[in-house]
Amino acid sequence: MSERRIRVIVAKPGLDGHDRGAKVVARALRDAGMEVIYTGLRQTPESIVETAIQEDADAIGVSILSGAHEHYFSEIIKLLKEKSAEDIIVFGGGVIPEGDIPRLKEMGVGAIFGPGTSTSICIEWLEEEVREKRAKES
Repeated sequence: MSERRIRVIVAKPGLDGHDRGAKVVARALRDAGMEVIYTGLRQTPESIVETAIQEDADAIGVSILSGAHEHYFSEIIKLLKEKSAEDIIVFGGGVIPEGDIPRLKEMGVGAIFGPGTSTSICIEWLEEEVREKRAKES
């Protein structure tokens, strides 16, 4: 039996209405053979985490351009812990200042991919993270 494909939730929290980058990443992940669920615009941290749990996702990719990245990432990570789902990998992208990235990583965000990052870098990173996660689980 072959290994289950990587399942990724791609989410846009808050009032930010610009989702072109999220759609580009979602398509690249899908084209790389992953199962991708794009939640659409204006999602709450609660709806993002609920979707990830219901869909048995390996990862949540969050796209934020609004400047509220610290708030949304901290809420998503807090909810994952509360629901005993902290094994779900969290990563993100968008317009996030370099100086904020260390704090996000301390919170538990696995990686931040800024504007102009090649989708192949994101794909390779996610494949490796999921491979490591699954090796620990088995």
